[in-house]
Amino acid sequence: MNYIKGVANEMKKVTWPTLRETNRYTWTVIVMVIILSLYFALTDFAFDRLISWLVNLK
Repeated sequence: MNYIKGVANEMKKVTWPTLRETNRYTWTVIVMVIILSLYFALTDFAFDRLISWLVNLK
């Protein structure tokens, strides 16, 4: 039971983000996911084309 009381006491000390901060962080994550997805998709496409070109050089 000491563990649960300790957790409850620690949770009272937590500084929770405001709604505005949460929205900002959420949109930052969404934008970064989109940017990185596009980057990796384009990189994958470029390497696919390069490897296909190298294989067909024979």
